[in-house]
This record gives sequence, structure tokens and C-alpha cells, in this order.
Amino acid sequence: MNQVRNIGIFAHVDAGKTTLSEQLLAHAGAIRTKGSVDSGTAHTDTLPVERRRGISVKATCVSFRHREVQINLIDTPGHVDFSAEVERSLWALDAAVLVVCAVEGVQPQTEVLFNAMAEQHIPVIFFLNKTDRVGADPDMVLGQIRRLLSKKAVMLTDAEAVTELICEQDDELFERYLNGETFEEDFLCQRLALLSQKAEAYPVLCGSALRDEGVLPLLDAIVDFFPAPGVCDSLCGVVFAAQHDRSLGRGVWVRLFGGTLENRAPIALPIGTDPVTGELKTETVKISQIFDPDNNPTGKLTAGNIGIVYGLGNVPIGHVLGSSDLLPRQIEPGRLRTPLITVQVIPEKPEQMQSLHQACTILSGEDPLLHAQYIRSLNELHLQVMGTIQLEILAEVLKTRFDLDVTFTPPAIIYRETVSQSCEGYVAYVAPKPCWAVLRFRIDPAPRGSGVTFRSEVPVRDIKSHYQNQVAQAIPLALNQGRLGWQVTDVNITLIDGGDHHMHTHPLDFIVATPMAIQDGLQKGGSTLLEPILDVRFLLPSESVGRVISDVSTMRGEVLDSFSDGERMILNARIPLQSSLDYSITLASFTGGRGAMSVRLHGYKECPLELGTTAKRRNADPLDKSKYILAARSALEGGIFDF
Repeated sequence: MNQVRNIGIFAHVDAGKTTLSEQLLAHAGAIRTKGSVDSGTAHTDTLPVERRRGISVKATCVSFRHREVQINLIDTPGHVDFSAEVERSLWALDAAVLVVCAVEGVQPQTEVLFNAMAEQHIPVIFFLNKTDRVGADPDMVLGQIRRLLSKKAVMLTDAEAVTELICEQDDELFERYLNGETFEEDFLCQRLALLSQKAEAYPVLCGSALRDEGVLPLLDAIVDFFPAPGVCDSLCGVVFAAQHDRSLGRGVWVRLFGGTLENRAPIALPIGTDPVTGELKTETVKISQIFDPDNNPTGKLTAGNIGIVYGLGNVPIGHVLGSSDLLPRQIEPGRLRTPLITVQVIPEKPEQMQSLHQACTILSGEDPLLHAQYIRSLNELHLQVMGTIQLEILAEVLKTRFDLDVTFTPPAIIYRETVSQSCEGYVAYVAPKPCWAVLRFRIDPAPRGSGVTFRSEVPVRDIKSHYQNQVAQAIPLALNQGRLGWQVTDVNITLIDGGDHHMHTHPLDFIVATPMAIQDGLQKGGSTLLEPILDVRFLLPSESVGRVISDVSTMRGEVLDSFSDGERMILNARIPLQSSLDYSITLASFTGGRGAMSVRLHGYKECPLELGTTAKRRNADPLDKSKYILAARSALEGGIFDF
């Protein structure tokens, strides 16, 4: 298994990442002619929209060999609107090449990417690209990397710096170094490799992908300084991407950490939750075909490798095959960046709504953060997105792939809400018969960012344990929309009283009753609107700092700190999304493109209702008991469960 490396290649947009990928493929003999981003012939840009626009929007995995080592390389998008693709790639790899422009240096997205990798202890090699350009300054960029990202970054060609870094982390070697001992190059490389493989050192190389300079040393470094995949005997793998084949149907990309998958092998997959018991329901399917990253049928996927698996139906992205306890890192969609805006997508022809719904459901299967939601009561289809560039790409994909012309409503911010004060919610769901579920909750405000907690103080003699499990299962349904129409968060919910009936209680009664009691409490406690707040990092020419500080204040934000980094200033601020939604366009305009910003969700805080907005209710209101109960009894797969 030492003959495999699973790596990703990442960069801030326009740093030359895809060009570098082409050169790596060419050097390894995987392609005969090098493609070009500008001409739309890059081999890792496979979608028509990518070739036409010269921008990567989906992560692509390709495989090649160097020095008898198989390298599975995932080329990722650079634009922040496609951070979900980047995040899912992190689930599958063991190490990463982070490309930094030798002219522009460390950009905001560079920092976001590195921090995400450092958090997961992913080994990284930096490649300082575009050293052939006027203004390139690798030493300056190395200094930025060491100041802004990690002091453990070291230029691979600087033997003295490598020696010092290694000795700093080994007391015995440090003492030998102080006594004047020198170390052989092979010894230093071996020690640096051990540190690099544990993400305790970060080798730095320089070159020009366009001119094919420094590419071969990078290939050697990938083999020498990145770890081979750790494997285990038990089945463990993660589904990190999906694609559609006209003849084979839906295929999913799987990184296998343990065990083996083979054609015709049975796999148990989740198909939902039992509404009565709350238990996860599964069905067994059989793998129909397995391909390698180069789309060659192999019939088998072994631990430590990546492949495309067909026959798993609509298995969700992020699903773990086998034991999740064996995963090397956390699988949590939305960790790198969460969609904060929503749009309504409208078909050109109203009669195409069903086809549009099906298309968006397929796209949500490939990108779960899109969260396509069809609201039947309103005949509306909504998507959650990262930004305007993603919307432009979605429109093209819907046209070219599904032959659907669409428009989008202006982006709307996704707010949250919480209860304003402690309260109690009550319901006696005892009519119309047959039914019986009596519930009383205490709902308390909780600290910002704490989410939702639930516990029960009711003894099982009053409400049987399996009914109490149903109450817990129904809490997300009850909080999906509060009285302002937004998801309710930051509340502690306690079941304090209630009862079932040995004859009249039916299996779904407590699931139906829970939202009625919770909404009763939310109405009594009042609602507080919560707006998303962004942590923003600006990279600015010095003459623009004053303007940005003034703008931050105007946007109801606050400047946290600022400092000089060579010829540019770095300014950190905290700003509401509502007032800064289009600020990147303004910033680019008045800085002549020299200013940049990166954003990350800080959290949510109270917002006056006049500065925010409410949301339309998507289904029957639990406080309109007659209509709500009718919806619950007549359409269990739609109605109250359609969220």
C-alpha cells in the first residue's frame, strides 16, 4: 500500500492550480498533450460549462503513476462559491498541494484552505507558482506563509532552514547541531518526510506551471513527503461525490479506508427513519459496477484507494459505508462554508416545474448543501447557495444538462430565530378520535451558538419510553419554522408533563402533537430574529484602509484588528451578511482589483425585525389545529413532514 498517494490540489482562484494539474499529468505520461484553461481543453475541467468559462466548478479525480507510485489527484475549484466541492474533497484525501501565486502571495482563500487542512491535520506541500512573472518574490511569499499560516513552512532547497526546523523539534538533534555536527542530505530528507507526513512541517517548492518549471521536483516531493494511506480490515469508506452515466445511472465516488468492495457485493443503505420507532431503516442493494478514477472498469475497490461505484441508488453524499469510527477525520457538510442565502428558481414554462424539481433533486444529490426544497402548497422551488457565481453556473447546468431555462429571484438571506423568554407550550391532542397525546414543554433561551437541547422529566409511567422517543424525533420538525418562519435555534427544551392512553394513543400521535405544543410555547415566549454575522479578512493596498474602515462601520460591523504585511494591509472585521452581501464587488471596484476579502460564518446574533425579514410558512401551521391535523392524517409523506 506504500505505492498509493491520495492527494488534493487547492488554491485561491487564478493561482494556476489547473495548469499545474495538467503539467503533473503530462510529466507522468497520463496525457499526450497538455490542455489549457484558456482554450477550454484542460483534462480536469470535464463539464461543458467549465471548458466554456475557463473556471473549475466541480472537483475532479484523475490517476497517474510516478516512480511506480499510483497518485490519485483531486483537482478542486478555486472560487469560494464552490467551497462545498473543496470540503468534500478533504474527506477523501491524505495530503494536499496548496498552490500560492508567487506574485499575489497568500490570499484570503489561501488562508481559509490551509486552516481547514490544519484543523484536520492534513499534510501540505506549498507550491509557489508563477515565478516567471514580473513581480514574483518567492522569499516574500514564504515570509507571508510563515507569518499568516505556519512557522513550520520551510523552503525545500534551503538546507540550513530544513536543518533548523528539524532540530527545533528534536532535542537530541538540536544538541548535536549546537555542537557543530552537520547532517547528510538524505538524513535531513528522511526526517523532514516524517514530520511532513504528520503535518508537523510543510515543505515549500517554487516554479512555473505554465513554463513547466519545478513540476518534476513537486512530483518527487509528493512521493517522498506525503504519507501512504493507512488501511484497516473492516469496511470503512465515505461517499464524497456523485455523477451520472447515461447507461449505468448514478455513480458515487468512494474513498475506501478499510475493507474491500466488489461487483455484486451486498451493501446495506439507509432509506429513512421509522416514524413509529425512530429506528433507522435500511435496504440491501448490490454493487453493479466499479471503475477506477480513469473510468476503467475494475470490478473491485481496495482499502486506500478511490473509485466510482454504481448500483448504490440515491445514497447521500457524506454517507459512510461500514464503520464511521474508523474514519481518520470528521465528515460534516458545511464545516468549511455554509450556504447563507436562498433563491427561488423559476422555470421559463410553468408546466416544466415537475421536471425542474426532478433536476434540482438530482443536483442536490450531487451537492447536498443546495438543499432543493419544493413547497407544494406554494408551488415554489427553493435552493440554498453560496453566491452569485454559483447561480450563474447552475443556470448553465440546468440548460445544458436538463434543457431547462430558468430564472432566479434576488438572493435572500437565511435568518434564524429563537425564543425571546422562557415559556411553556401545551397541547392536548385528544380529538378528533382516535388519538391521545398530551404534552407540556418548558422552552428556555440558550446561549448563541449552543443549538438545541432536549430532555425529558416525565416518567415512563405517564408517557411510555417509545412515545418519548417519538417526541425527541419530532423536535427538528417542530423547530423547522418558528413564528417568524425561520429555523429555531439556541433553545433548551424540556418535556415536563404529559400523558398517553392505553387504548386511544396511536403510533404517530406524539409526532403530530409535538409541533403543536412547541409552537404554542414559541407564540407565548415571543420570537427574536437572528442574522448571520461574518468574520471577514481584507487584504488591502494601504491607501484603501480608511475607506474600508468607514464602510465597515456603515455596514453595522466592527473592525477587530489590522496590521501591515509588507506592501499591503490586513484588516479583520465582523460584519452582518445583510449589509455586506455585495461588498466584494464594491471592494474590487474602488481598489482596482487589488483588494480582496474572505468570509466565514462567525455565528448569529439578534437583529431588529425591521432590518431583517420573515419567511412564508411552507406547510400547515401547527397553531391552526384543524388544518394541521388534517394535513398530518391525509399526507404523511408531504403535509407536515415536507421540510
